[in-house]
Amino acid sequence: MTVWNRRVVPILAVLLLLFLTLILLRKQLILMVLAYANQPDIDVHLAIEWQAGERTISAQDQTSSSPNIVFILVDDLGINDLSTFGGGVAGGQVQTPNIDRLAGEGVVFEQAYSGTATCAPSRAMLMTGRYPSRTGFEFTPTPDGMGRIIELFSNNDELGLPPVKRNAAVANHQPRFEEQGLPGSEITVAELLQQTGYRTAHIGKWHLGRSLESRPTAQGFDDSLLMASGLYLPVDDPNVVNARVPFDAIGEFLWARMRYAASFNDSDWFEPQGYLTDYWTNEAIRFIETPSSQPFFLYLAHWGVHTPLQATRADYEAVGPIEPHTLRVYAAMVRALDRSVGRLLEALERQGIADNTLIVFSSDNGGAGYLGLNDINAPYRGWKLTLFEGGLRVPLFMRWPNRIPPGQRVRTPVAHIDVMPTLAAAAAANLPTDRVIDGVSLLSAAAGGGTIDRPDDALYWSSGSYRAVRAGDWKLQVEEARGVKRLYNLADDPTEQQDLSTQLPEQVSSLERLMAAHWANARPPLFRHTIEGPVAVDKTQAQPLEPGEEYVVWPN
Repeated sequence: MTVWNRRVVPILAVLLLLFLTLILLRKQLILMVLAYANQPDIDVHLAIEWQAGERTISAQDQTSSSPNIVFILVDDLGINDLSTFGGGVAGGQVQTPNIDRLAGEGVVFEQAYSGTATCAPSRAMLMTGRYPSRTGFEFTPTPDGMGRIIELFSNNDELGLPPVKRNAAVANHQPRFEEQGLPGSEITVAELLQQTGYRTAHIGKWHLGRSLESRPTAQGFDDSLLMASGLYLPVDDPNVVNARVPFDAIGEFLWARMRYAASFNDSDWFEPQGYLTDYWTNEAIRFIETPSSQPFFLYLAHWGVHTPLQATRADYEAVGPIEPHTLRVYAAMVRALDRSVGRLLEALERQGIADNTLIVFSSDNGGAGYLGLNDINAPYRGWKLTLFEGGLRVPLFMRWPNRIPPGQRVRTPVAHIDVMPTLAAAAAANLPTDRVIDGVSLLSAAAGGGTIDRPDDALYWSSGSYRAVRAGDWKLQVEEARGVKRLYNLADDPTEQQDLSTQLPEQVSSLERLMAAHWANARPPLFRHTIEGPVAVDKTQAQPLEPGEEYVVWPN
């Protein structure tokens, strides 16, 4: 062997080995870079000072009967996670007595729907009472780089699903994550109540933009304690139990990128105090206890039970020996949410204001299939990221002892677009007259009288070319890009087992006309979708799809 060969061959071998190692470890290396790139500094804890809100209020703005309003929104909660409906996590092993109490002492809307099957557009509809066809807020803003991670980690032949498609050309020309927000021209329920004399506070998740015009303090909130990032506790905290889901692409991004951080009134990031669900509850109670002559509106937007899955060690031990580990951590997170509701009820009672406080409780969409937990949306088919009932059915409870008798049940279908006009009606705030408000007030029906009437008796959902409508008992889903139509009679088939689209083409046509009219003059989306991802309907992401089994393609 020549001298050249003796020198070069080992070098080439090392380089080849290094190259192969980089290929094998590329995902880990990408996540490592993601974890440390462009991360902001996080300050020590900041003590929060809630405004007393001593504005001068005219007699026309406020009466002595103006209720306080607490709106509790949880994230990705499956309807079967609550014992309210006879369920509960882990086959009912974990009950939700405080949420059950809230529901039992007020009204339960038995057919309540989210704005759509993902978080941010639902939140926009809750705040404005308007469909995305009016606001343009149709897709969920995603942090920079998240689409690449989803594409990289989702494409697994073993799952039996088509590949995730990412439109890099569109993604590279999108507004930055912070700029993907609700336009300042939209009027939120917080703005209406603020103008009516309420002091207003937001605590928790926002997801409607962080620009000067979109942040909570620009959208009607006097104070905002914002979830700046997405960890419930530091991953190495002695009080935390973590559950990583190996097949969850969204979770991979969150575990790598998220930090334990909050922001108050647009401050620099700082560390919260304690487990995030409990910390926000503590601050919500401090807000309630702040002396003021004004009624208040508190929007408490919990992060739980969204990934990353993290529970306190105390809650993990309290729920008992549940298998698998992921389900036990999830159950512990639900327990923390239920405790939050109980503590808020107690705080209102201590203040002597419980009877004249309207509490609203809901979730932004159904439970997620990428957790690998089978029964969270039972008995309904589908998950978050589908327009099946499992992706859209959510709890919606209202409690107001001065106005709503206990034990009320409303069966008429309602949706998130109805929350804004309902809260406005409770506060005697006038709805804006310069724009269409799609939702209707549920207050009379909640109090045991009156009906819920819509011009077309229909509710609509959309994410790009995947759309759905419910009119009466009929529901039509249309995946325009794939040419797929699904028709169900929810009176006879509430869990969407029997597709009637080929048997009843006239009914399909009737619903398609409603959809065409709804979207005829729709505003273009504020930002475009960059990802199209397949989602199995009847299986979690932990279960391979077999030939012939249904899936949908979700654009975002």
